[in-house]
Amino acid sequence: MAITKEDILKALSYVEEPDLGKDLVTLNMIEDVEVNGKNISFTVILTTPACPLKDLIRNACVTAIHTMVDKEADVTVNMTSRVTSGRGDTSEVLVGVRNIIAVASGKGGVGKSTVTTNLAIALAQSGARVGLIDADISGPSIPTMFGVEQERPSMVQGDHGKNYILPVEKYGVKMMSIGFLTPADGAVVWRGPMASSALRQFISDVDWGELDYLLLDLPPGTSDIHLTMVQALPITGAVIVTTPQKVALADAVRGLQMFRQPQINVPVLGVVENMAYFTPAELPENKYYIFGEGGGKALADKYEIALLGQIPLVQSIRENGDEGTPEILQNDSPASGVFKELAQSVAQQVSLRNATMARTKPVEIKS
Repeated sequence: MAITKEDILKALSYVEEPDLGKDLVTLNMIEDVEVNGKNISFTVILTTPACPLKDLIRNACVTAIHTMVDKEADVTVNMTSRVTSGRGDTSEVLVGVRNIIAVASGKGGVGKSTVTTNLAIALAQSGARVGLIDADISGPSIPTMFGVEQERPSMVQGDHGKNYILPVEKYGVKMMSIGFLTPADGAVVWRGPMASSALRQFISDVDWGELDYLLLDLPPGTSDIHLTMVQALPITGAVIVTTPQKVALADAVRGLQMFRQPQINVPVLGVVENMAYFTPAELPENKYYIFGEGGGKALADKYEIALLGQIPLVQSIRENGDEGTPEILQNDSPASGVFKELAQSVAQQVSLRNATMARTKPVEIKS
């Protein structure tokens, strides 16, 4: 008997998306089914281009066809993606942005901007459309890490004659920072309302276009800036960066608990343990736990959230960040692979959050 599209869909209805716990057909992840004799092709629509389970899903599809349809079939599985969104607001704020991810830490010096920079580029390398807002008004470091300290944004006229700022773009990431608008050696000495006003302009007056992920590199602590962001934007989720050190973990808890306040209620996607261990270049297999061991995992376990990644303390991460050529771009670096895995974990948690939790709306905080 000739193979039909119905045969293909029936077989694929037994292939489960591991994170979402439902089959690919029920989730409407199968499109463009074509049958020509024993030649079968179809497209699997993943929830993110950074899906870490891509090969697992592909192999499961082929196995299902060979087991339930025809063991001699020539199966072509095309993998593409359509990033899901957790937005539930009807506002006109950043309408082209599917997911907004806050990257936060309780204290400074834990490498939050380094993590954000490499995460953003890794997501872009996977095929996602990525933007980055440097929300640390007092200490903007994103221009340095991207090697664009001397760049200045241009302007474009939009609808109704309004002028919009075009974000600076490099390594596939669109970015905006106060560092593009002020002298590199000048101090930005602003009170909270002025800083919050500048960030609102980064949201409303910048032409971000269509993005799958917009990352917010927040300043340390829990301040006016954080409240401005959760009030102005429907944040999909937050990523907490810490080191294994007890002092850093104590502050990370405060940052985590801020997002879990009832009046804020932003989902925490997980924890990134930066400087998890030291690995010298001449001894790449060795690990020395300078700041303690297992602190990030203990934090994740205690609050029942994901441990998204453990980033090693290696000299090249610092050097490449200073040079404006982040570690993720160094294909021969073991740490580059760690950042790729981090991007996959974050994208995975975003997809899971969008499938299982209520839509995000901007927070209304009453004084």
